[in-house]
Amino acid sequence: MTTLAVDIGGTKLAAAIIDDDFCLLERHECPTPASQSPQALTASLEALLSPLATRAQRVAVASTGIIHQGVLTAVNPANLGGLAQFPLQETVSRITGLPCLVLNDAQAAAWAEYQALNESIAEMVFITVSTGVGGGLVSQGRLLTGAGGLAGHFGHTLADPDGPRCGCGRIGCVEAIASGRGMAAAAQGELYGLDAKAIFARAKAGDAQAQELVQRSAQVLARLIADVKAVTDCQCVVIGGSVGLAEGYLAQVAAFLAQEPKAYQVPLKPAHYRHNAGLLGAAMQALQ
Repeated sequence: MTTLAVDIGGTKLAAAIIDDDFCLLERHECPTPASQSPQALTASLEALLSPLATRAQRVAVASTGIIHQGVLTAVNPANLGGLAQFPLQETVSRITGLPCLVLNDAQAAAWAEYQALNESIAEMVFITVSTGVGGGLVSQGRLLTGAGGLAGHFGHTLADPDGPRCGCGRIGCVEAIASGRGMAAAAQGELYGLDAKAIFARAKAGDAQAQELVQRSAQVLARLIADVKAVTDCQCVVIGGSVGLAEGYLAQVAAFLAQEPKAYQVPLKPAHYRHNAGLLGAAMQALQ
C-alpha cells in the first residue's frame, strides 16, 4: 500500500507518494497561498493532491498549527492566517476520496526523527526552526500530542518579557525572536525587508547586523533547550527546519547551550530526514 503524505507549512505545501518501506517515490510542492484563506488553501490542496490521489490508498497530513479531532487552528495567524476551525481532515478526504489522518507537522517530524535514532532512547524532543518554531515530544517511545493537540508548541514559550509581540498574541515568544520570520522582522537598515535565507547569506559574508540576528536566534533556542531539558529530562534534542539546518546554526546553538549549567545540557542532533521529516512522520503514523 502507498500513502499520499502532505506537509502544510507557512511557506510551502508539499506532497509525496510514500511506500510502506517509507521510500519517497515522488514529491511535489507549491507555495502556501498568499491569502491563506480557507478557500485559497482548499484550492491549492486540490490542485496539488488531485493528480496524486489515484496512486495511494490513504492520506496522511502533517500541518502547522493545532490539530484537534481533524480540525486545524493556526496558533500564529501570521504563519497560516485566516484558519480558525478549518476542517482539514474532512477537506482532504473529500478532495482525494481516501481515508485521512492529520496531525501537527512538528509532531509528525518528531515521530520520524525518533524512528531514525540509532541508540536506545526513551525521551526525545524535536524542535523545528523555520518560518515559525515548533516541536514534538516522544516519551517512553510514544508520541505526545496532548489532549487538545498543543503538546510540543515550544515556540510559544517565553523568551523575553520585553520582546516583540508574537503573532499568537503573547509577548516575547521564542518564535517571535528565533524564527525566520522573527529574524526578518528585527532586521533594520540595509537588511530591512530581507528574509532569513538572505540574512544568513549576509552573515556568512561578514555583515555584523546579520551575524547578530543569527546569534540572537541561536542563543534564544539554546535557552529554550535548557528549559525543555529541565521539564522533560530528554536524552537528546533533534533540530530541524530551514533555519535550524542552516550552515553553522546548530554549532552556535551548541556553543550557547554549553554555557548553561551541566544539568540543563543535552546532546543535539541535526534532523536525519531534514525537510522530509513531516511527510515521513505522517506516513509512519498512518501505517500504525
